[in-house]
Amino acid sequence: MLVDIDGTLVYSNFAHAAAWSSALKIHGFDIEPEVVRPRIGMGADKLLAGLHAELRPNTALARTIDRDRQKIFLGEYLPGILPTPGARSLIESLHARGVKIVVASSASDDERNALLDVAQVKEFVEQPSAKPVRSKPDPDIVVAALESAGTPATGACMIGDTPYDIDAATRAGVRIIAVRCGGWDERSLSQASEVYASPAEALDHIPDWAGV
Repeated sequence: MLVDIDGTLVYSNFAHAAAWSSALKIHGFDIEPEVVRPRIGMGADKLLAGLHAELRPNTALARTIDRDRQKIFLGEYLPGILPTPGARSLIESLHARGVKIVVASSASDDERNALLDVAQVKEFVEQPSAKPVRSKPDPDIVVAALESAGTPATGACMIGDTPYDIDAATRAGVRIIAVRCGGWDERSLSQASEVYASPAEALDHIPDWAGV
């Protein structure tokens, strides 16, 4: 099982958008969280490139904004973030059934570890050893998770909350189920094999998609 974190296991998507907005304003870009919010789930490079013509990926400015955004997120927003309904129960149940669970997330190491603590699932999941070159919706993160899991795409399933998760999984040949607790509606997630309200509902229907 490949698992996204933000919006899937924790309610963090709007906090990320707010942190990006604050960091951008420090550097003279007056971009509100509501504008950033639909891009949460992409990697930082792709997110910034779509917000303003001057925000080119992999530049010193982009890296500085991302560092500031991370500091703001961890310092100001992390303490208020909560797990999504059933996040721990789903992951714990899969683990108890012998399913190997690997993280497939664009989050930085510090954020990933902090959010896994919020979701209370760190002891049940593994983190990929490879550092993917391209971020979601490119499939590199999913491919890295598959390599860490030691399984072909046909032997895995992914859970995520954004169209970018669905694109990345589909391009890697991995079946994906989606949850709406990240803020995306059913129509936006319609390319997933199944769509549930939350991890709790996914757990209730586990025979329908997990085969365990």
